[in-house]
Amino acid sequence: MHYIMSSSYNKYSMGNRDIQEISKVAKIIGSKWTLSIINSLLEGTKRFGQLQKEVGEINPRTLSKRLQDLEKQGYLTKKVYAQVPPKVEYSLTKKGGVFKLVVSAVKTCDNKLK
Repeated sequence: MHYIMSSSYNKYSMGNRDIQEISKVAKIIGSKWTLSIINSLLEGTKRFGQLQKEVGEINPRTLSKRLQDLEKQGYLTKKVYAQVPPKVEYSLTKKGGVFKLVVSAVKTCDNKLK
């Protein structure tokens, strides 16, 4: 089954699989703070403290939970260095690259609507 959304500018054709993937991504970025975390990681690898500063007033427990969820789903990797004090870095995986596409598509649509 295909859904066709059209506007005076473009036609988009999406299959069920595309819609399912978009729904998954929308659910993930719909969680409070997750989009801010992903946006920060789109710039590159970050440590926990860096993420906390860049995201803003996020509780460390919440940040940790969101990072665990993204790691469990395969969107980011956590690299732990064996040192004291512990050093942990987070970065998007290849699968996490889907967020670049989503952000780019949203920006493109937004620019066309202006």
